[in-house]
Amino acid sequence: MEAHTVKTLSQSAITAITAIAIAAAVVPTARATPQEIIILRHGEKKDDHALCDMGAKRADALAAQYLGKGAANSLFAGTDGPAAFFAITLHPLETITPAAATWGLPVIMFSVTPLADKNVVMTQLNRRTQEAARAVLSDPQWSGKIVVMDWEHHHIADAMLPPEVQLRHLLNIDRVASPPSATWSGKNYDYFWIVKFGLPGSNAPTVFTSIKQTFTGQFQDVPANDWGAKERPRPPGCIKIK
Repeated sequence: MEAHTVKTLSQSAITAITAIAIAAAVVPTARATPQEIIILRHGEKKDDHALCDMGAKRADALAAQYLGKGAANSLFAGTDGPAAFFAITLHPLETITPAAATWGLPVIMFSVTPLADKNVVMTQLNRRTQEAARAVLSDPQWSGKIVVMDWEHHHIADAMLPPEVQLRHLLNIDRVASPPSATWSGKNYDYFWIVKFGLPGSNAPTVFTSIKQTFTGQFQDVPANDWGAKERPRPPGCIKIK
């Protein structure tokens, strides 16, 4: 009969393995929540596929004065700048690309393209918004960073849509002490919603700020109407805001 040899670990080996196990158990899980999320709506549009001239000018103005590298009124002052730019449809992609380009960053798309069947488009917008919010709040590469989300306004906030398909709820913005409007005003293209996360290990925001885009110099004609007020005058060639 073949003899079997039983090998046992030395006491030093057991001690080493035990130490590794204990160390692994006490290492805290890295917080995946970003430091800050900047949300904005796309610029004024000509049709379902493209921005109108004023919308394109707003895109350039955003890069020059708020979101681009070296912007005059940078929203990233005192930081390392943005880690990522996200968009969902063609309008946000066109709006945010000039700013992203100044940082040498791609625009990360959770893409939905125009289709004749609006019900299909809505279903896709719902799903892609959920996917984007989940990625932003859980991907470790955005942990402690600043990310920008340029979005379709109904899926930022709309009291007529289910909460589970709106960034306002998916990013837990409704939990802050003074939450923003339940509906993003259809009359406004000119605001930032800025959400800060300050509690380690928590995806509950601690600070919410709403900032109006106000442009100067060559961009001073870009509309900057107050929340809920109409753009005056309505830019020529742009779809009427309802």
